[in-house]
Amino acid sequence: MTNNTISLRSLLEKEKLNGINFLDWFRNLRIVLKQERKEYVIEEAVPNDPGPNASRADKDKFKKHMDDMLDVGCLMLATMTPELQKQHEDMVAYEMIQNLKEIYEGQARQERYETSKALFQCKMNEGSPVGAHVIKMMGYIQTLEKLGFALNHELAIDVVLQSLPDSFNQFVLNFNMNEINKTLPQLLGMLRTAESNMKKGGSKSILMVREVKGKGKKVAKSKGTGKTKPKGGVRKDGKCFHCSKPGHWKRNCLVYLEEVKKAKAVGASVSGIYVIDVNMSTSSSWVLDTGCGSHICTSVQGLHMRRNLAKGDVDLRVGNGARVAALAVGTYVLSLPSGLILNFSA
Repeated sequence: MTNNTISLRSLLEKEKLNGINFLDWFRNLRIVLKQERKEYVIEEAVPNDPGPNASRADKDKFKKHMDDMLDVGCLMLATMTPELQKQHEDMVAYEMIQNLKEIYEGQARQERYETSKALFQCKMNEGSPVGAHVIKMMGYIQTLEKLGFALNHELAIDVVLQSLPDSFNQFVLNFNMNEINKTLPQLLGMLRTAESNMKKGGSKSILMVREVKGKGKKVAKSKGTGKTKPKGGVRKDGKCFHCSKPGHWKRNCLVYLEEVKKAKAVGASVSGIYVIDVNMSTSSSWVLDTGCGSHICTSVQGLHMRRNLAKGDVDLRVGNGARVAALAVGTYVLSLPSGLILNFSA
């Protein structure tokens, strides 16, 4: 017996057949027999004795089969628990395999059913550690593979993603839209990073758009830190989005304020104005002044979470002074080439 054969047979000796590991044991047995060119012994029934009048070739073939069958049978018995040895010691290799399949394949089928049911019903609770959840699901996926029911890579990734709570919706959207190709361990690392960022999210600046009901001035408030919105505070090289002159924001622009004053004088209403709420960072403060409080799109087909409006709910004033009624409001998702995803209220 060669050293390679001895080394491969050690696979079976490390984990003997005990009644619950049949699929693993059978897989290792096939590997060993394939290397020894004896796999046919467990796949073909015992041949009939060719008789004394058979050709030398037929007699040699029969003898080889019987010798290999004895060798494989002894190997199988030696890698079973004593209880299973007693049940199979009077059987040849082919009969042992047929009997073991009949006993354990039904058991494996039931285990596959229970594991797949647990996998597809596994849901992560909001606030639970994402690492423990994904590792648990990876265990289910690996068990199914051992039971002969391996999930393809894309399905395994999708099953994990759909099990995540709503707080990971932005991560899942970004992952799917950018067609990111990662292994399950790599996905686990990304989810842990996303979870860490979400826990730190309370200290980051967030821009929100809200509607101001009734007449009044633009309102800005700070949430979460108790700080008020800074007045002025613009860099000298910053430019106003209204008059394009440096040194002030649009909200402090004298030209803009004068135009608003004139508009009020002729009866123009500021009802329905959209303003930006700024949640200030505890570590650094910055404001993205886009020059507009809301965004307009010409088609409602791309809007998510769309809400239709009744006539007069929200009116927009265009450049020629005409008032146009908005048909709907919602969120428009913009995916940048860098992978960053922006949500705009429109």
